[in-house]
Amino acid sequence: MKSLPPCYAIIPARYDSSRFPGKPLVDILGVPMCVRVHQRAAKCARFAKVVLATDDERIMVAAKAWNVPALMTGRGHQSGTDRVLEAARLLGAEPDSVVVNVQGDEPALEPRMLEELLAPFSGPQGELVQVTTLATPLSREDAVSPDRVKVVLDAQGRALYFSRANIPYNRDAGPVDDEAGPLLHVGLYAFRMAALERFAALPQGRLERTEKLEQLRLLENAIPIHVAITRHKSHGVDRPEDVERIEKILREQEI
Repeated sequence: MKSLPPCYAIIPARYDSSRFPGKPLVDILGVPMCVRVHQRAAKCARFAKVVLATDDERIMVAAKAWNVPALMTGRGHQSGTDRVLEAARLLGAEPDSVVVNVQGDEPALEPRMLEELLAPFSGPQGELVQVTTLATPLSREDAVSPDRVKVVLDAQGRALYFSRANIPYNRDAGPVDDEAGPLLHVGLYAFRMAALERFAALPQGRLERTEKLEQLRLLENAIPIHVAITRHKSHGVDRPEDVERIEKILREQEI
């Protein structure tokens, strides 16, 4: 196994959310959500730095109060990935370093998922890995939901395609072979800094516009995405009603 290059975890925390304004500061068992995400990510010992990247002074104030490193970034970013890139530049991330985009609405994040995300960079062909993400086994309920993103892999564990549809289409209408069936995509990403720079410079792709899935821009431009399999669950906060569910999960984890 090769040693990992320097790794940075960046948590984009935008205050203005159409579905849930002020979400990064919502109280999760007495702690702002963005702070909880930082605390969880910091449990992964692989990172040289773990920082918040925000566009709002209120989040900066909360980060300072909780002694959490934070960077002020621009308000004009079209995506969290663009904000992560600005923060990585501010940190002086080296071209060969690995930058992890940690979703800011995952206060119950399992730190071992970050270990799994980083593992391909130190594998036998680690120097060739440019981007990684995670996937997990798919339930029947998730398979038919357009809110759940599916991914199918090639023989080397790289993503062939991501879709909101239930892929692949089973022409014979029988059970899909486990090896051919889709996995549920988990929206954590790790980029070589050089790949992140290239990704942000590319125009939005046709498939990306159709599916509303940013990662398809990489595949459309022949940038491979290595997919690591995790058995850990992702628990995001999309709406205010999700907070009670997340707090229940956290209480159970602390028992």
